[in-house]
Amino acid sequence: MILNEKQKHDLKRFIKETEKYKGRHTELVSVYIPHGYDMNKIINHLDQEKGTAMNIKSAATRKNVITSLEKMTQHLRLFKKTPDNGLAVFSGNVAEREGQEDFKVWSMEPPIPLNTRIYRCDKEFVLDLIRDMLETKEIYGLVVVDRRDAHIALLKGKSIIPVVKTHSEVPGKTKAGGQSAARFERIREGAKKDHFKKVAEYMKEQFLGNKNLKGIIVGGPGPTKYDFIDTGFITTEVKDKIIAVKDLGYTGEFGFQELVDKSQDVLAKEDIMNEKKIMAKFFNLLAKHPGKVNYGEKDVMDNLKMGIIETLLISEDLEDQKIENFEKEAKKVNSKVEIISTETREGVQLRDLGKVAAILRYEVKHNP
Repeated sequence: MILNEKQKHDLKRFIKETEKYKGRHTELVSVYIPHGYDMNKIINHLDQEKGTAMNIKSAATRKNVITSLEKMTQHLRLFKKTPDNGLAVFSGNVAEREGQEDFKVWSMEPPIPLNTRIYRCDKEFVLDLIRDMLETKEIYGLVVVDRRDAHIALLKGKSIIPVVKTHSEVPGKTKAGGQSAARFERIREGAKKDHFKKVAEYMKEQFLGNKNLKGIIVGGPGPTKYDFIDTGFITTEVKDKIIAVKDLGYTGEFGFQELVDKSQDVLAKEDIMNEKKIMAKFFNLLAKHPGKVNYGEKDVMDNLKMGIIETLLISEDLEDQKIENFEKEAKKVNSKVEIISTETREGVQLRDLGKVAAILRYEVKHNP
């Protein structure tokens, strides 16, 4: 499962909130309840752990652990059943000064089903399972090839990560003096084959055995890309992973971006395309119907409080507190919220526009 930006932002905010707390001893309690697991069994287990905690030598640590377990148990009793994706719960005395008490309990239903059951007391909360959810597992291979050059990259989430760049020794169409046309063409064909062999080998190195690879998209100008695929140099296992071939006007890094843009049919279910679509809608309206959009923190917040925003677009670069404020207002008026990353060109444009923008429910006249 690929998380959308809203889910990622919520996870990051939760991690940021809980990871700042450190215990003086092994007294912060972390519990992970797998999806489908009986909540009552967890509560009974925590009750047993309270008995075990009575053996802790340090009176302060003993009190902190037992109270944390009691607070957590009280919190879990509020749930009629285990949430569909399971539950992660954290409890502890987070007072800044030793000897003071400030017990807090956090819980969250993760966006991805939990499969692991954990009970742990430590000096910090156990957050590795939640952090791991932020890691994009699915990736695509991108190959941009022509007779002269080839570039290979990985598309991971929204990030295009170049991994290989190679240049061929195919001579230009103008032959050197004294060479016959047939000989010169043989040289060109030989160099092209060497180029294709080299690119196929790089593809094997980068893609073969990559368990997270969902598919490979090949692109390039003219018919060269088809010549390359049909040469027989690409390993069968790698060739079977090719899911689309696209005609491009560019090569190199511009080619990667064009390849992603032209692969909407393939990537339609991926978050990168959802983000590109919503931002493309915003910029299209900005150009043709500027009264249907707005941007900038103050103007957008004013529109939000008026209840005229259909979709709120927030850059992930905006401060967390401001994001929370916008989300709170959006909830009041049933406005959809989209957190936009800065890993795409469109996301960078939003950041440069002031980090906040909106698509309105209807056209309004903005103040000059």
